[in-house]
Amino acid sequence: MLRRLVAEHATGALLRDSGTLYLADGQVVHAESLSAPGIDVLLTVSGRLRPESWQWAVDQAGPTGEVGRFLVDSGQVPGGELELCHLGALFDAAFFTLSPSSGPTRFRYGVAHWIGPVVPVPAHAVAREAARRRELLRRLWPHPEVDTAPVVRARNPSGAPVPGRRRALLALADGVRTPQDIARLLGRPAFHTLVDVRRLAAGGAIETPLATIPRPGMPAPVAQASAEAETVADIALLRRLRDGLEAAL
Repeated sequence: MLRRLVAEHATGALLRDSGTLYLADGQVVHAESLSAPGIDVLLTVSGRLRPESWQWAVDQAGPTGEVGRFLVDSGQVPGGELELCHLGALFDAAFFTLSPSSGPTRFRYGVAHWIGPVVPVPAHAVAREAARRRELLRRLWPHPEVDTAPVVRARNPSGAPVPGRRRALLALADGVRTPQDIARLLGRPAFHTLVDVRRLAAGGAIETPLATIPRPGMPAPVAQASAEAETVADIALLRRLRDGLEAAL
């Protein structure tokens, strides 16, 4: 459907279970997903913009669909900074929206987002980047369960040093918050948080959830969990050994 909409230079909203892509003349101009912090979170949590200033811009320019232009014209956010933040939010939300498991797709012609025009992106570039990000996560730690489960610190961490950026994530890992919750609290893109979570899981700093319901022909839950635990531990150990060897070379 996306290829067809691009070919016809469509304008409107492409809706999926996991998010929405907004098109203008066949290009992606914005994206939203419940799994990704919006541009408002990225700007306000970082301290770049006060929440009341954001709300003022939405109140003033939201009805005309020119919030982005209003932020720049009123001197609250430089144009280049807004573009960078907008692109970060767009690619972040598009990653989830274009997930292969995000359900049926619908398109509503003529729908525009209230942020207004900021930086249009070719749809093929958005789709290509979403695929690249999926592959990166798979290579980092091939256990997608960590992307949506509450982040739990490892009972017996490896003791390897954790960079400051990931220490901030670990500080919020209370066994209840998911990576998406933590991303919003930190004001970071959700995909970047998933990268950190998978790296922490690969390094043995956080737990990887284990499947407890066997598929037909699979071992019983206890045996399956034990086998998966051994596999996860072995992979984590090999990755730590590899990292140590690379650091010593």
